[in-house]
Amino acid sequence: MRLRPNRRTLVVWSTRGGPDRYGLPWFTQVPRRRIRRCIRTGALLTVIGLMRLARAVQADWRLMAGGVLTAVGVMLRSGPLSVVMIPGLLLLVVALLAPPSPKPARTRRAQLERELGAYSTPGERRDLEAILDLYPDGATYELRDILARQVARRG
Repeated sequence: MRLRPNRRTLVVWSTRGGPDRYGLPWFTQVPRRRIRRCIRTGALLTVIGLMRLARAVQADWRLMAGGVLTAVGVMLRSGPLSVVMIPGLLLLVVALLAPPSPKPARTRRAQLERELGAYSTPGERRDLEAILDLYPDGATYELRDILARQVARRG
């Protein structure tokens, strides 16, 4: 067996002239680098969006995991990974129907009490109660309860 002779490298000045080796015209060809870059950028933006959503909603892990699994299941519904939609939907249902855990509820209520403590004068209290009267009792019952307790504490 003998070595191949040295060949000169061919230089192609323009590849836009005709079809590629599969017979497709140049305007239908998309470089793989561009596709990979778009996929990476899309995945990064998705992760950033999910992190911001988790911070904004301050939801428990079941709600976020259910949302992510459901979204993945919907996107991949024609493949075998569409099975992850079932646990995602179950996690969403459990997260929405289960009562909130006591510790975050306590911290939220304590923060709300501190914020409502800023309304200390009778005029400010009347203004706040007038604003609360614009909304139904089902939406403002917690605020009214906190205000009533603060008034009872002060005597």
